[in-house]
Amino acid sequence: MSWFWPEGFYALLMVAVFFAVTFWLELPIAVAMVFASLAGAAAAGEGIPLRHLVEGEFGYLDTIMVIASAMIFMKAAQRTGFLDAFAVWIIRRFRRMPAFLSLGILLLIMAPGMITGSSIASVLTTGALVAPVLVTLGLEPERAGAVISMGALLGMVAPPVSIPAMIICAGVDIPYVGFTVPLLICTLPLAALFALAMVYPAIRRFEDEGALEAQLERMNARPLTLRLSLPVLVLAALIAAEQFLSGSRYWHFLGMPAIFLIAAASALLTGVRWNPMEAAAEAIDDSLPIMSVLMGVGMFIQVMTLVGAEGFVVVSALSLPSWGLLASVLIAMPLFGAISAYGSASVLGVPFLLALSGHDVVIVASALGMLASLGDLMPPGTLSPFFAARALGVEDRFRIARRCLWPGVTVALWCLAVILMSDAIARHIR
Repeated sequence: MSWFWPEGFYALLMVAVFFAVTFWLELPIAVAMVFASLAGAAAAGEGIPLRHLVEGEFGYLDTIMVIASAMIFMKAAQRTGFLDAFAVWIIRRFRRMPAFLSLGILLLIMAPGMITGSSIASVLTTGALVAPVLVTLGLEPERAGAVISMGALLGMVAPPVSIPAMIICAGVDIPYVGFTVPLLICTLPLAALFALAMVYPAIRRFEDEGALEAQLERMNARPLTLRLSLPVLVLAALIAAEQFLSGSRYWHFLGMPAIFLIAAASALLTGVRWNPMEAAAEAIDDSLPIMSVLMGVGMFIQVMTLVGAEGFVVVSALSLPSWGLLASVLIAMPLFGAISAYGSASVLGVPFLLALSGHDVVIVASALGMLASLGDLMPPGTLSPFFAARALGVEDRFRIARRCLWPGVTVALWCLAVILMSDAIARHIR
């Protein structure tokens, strides 16, 4: 198919306006999505389609509610001191086992992203928390920043909340069910690899126990107790009940937003005084940029569907030879993710999943979501390295981004392997 067909022209116009508004006018990504949507509708003779814009804006309402409630839970865990206490416990417990400590640190960095579906949440919470510890353990600031960036990226994709996978599911109308094991297959092997390759060598050589203990004492405002861990225990229990008891007469479906809010409310029983309204306001303020991007992406996709551009992209992807399709997946999704990983999952993830429909859709959607998340490492935004650089005091974030080059390539190649082996993987896990 030719890109000079009307639908191809609309698609190119919308993408061009999006890039122009983002780079030249330097407006937020969500605003650029709105301008691109208006340009596409106007070019197709649809004027200003208010109904479609509003429908698209609320297309990802479920995902937005998950993000908001998850961020409230994370703020509650942070305000009670659980995150600090848990980090200190992990480091002291596994100090004499450097391989396990390396993996524990990376999983700690991943945890907020696993709960919120946002790499930025990981960098700003546990990433910032362990940054001085990593430096104390002997990692150069640039390498520590790369560890935090890669941990945040893996956490963004890992279950239970993988926003890129959710977006792809919404685009093709499949339920976000059965993704736990495929997402773990995508993320856990890489987490182990990065922990052993990037963290373990420095920890194994580290001998300055006095400096480490001084750093841990500064973090250890409250010891880790069962009562302090109550919100996490409640969260784990509710998620398990939702997973194993849903549909039975003993359990009524709650949904992730309600689960996060109940777990956050249980933090009031930890015996630590904190202001829940202030924490909730801070959580919503921190998650507004992410939620606004999702609203903009919803408008963009709605208008692409209205003017026929989305169908054109799907048919174009289907017309590619298999090698060309896989090459496009590997290159296009991370590059488009430089503007928005969520936008890449929606704009490209949906047509690529339809084009790869001969494979297991759940496993392929998981791998595509992970490819889209690589956009957080891509210039000019380099979101994860940017916030990691701020936490570590590194002036040039591209020094951290360069350290993420080989891990990023490894992620892309692993995603390709998962896609190619998706049917075999599906037979073994089901």
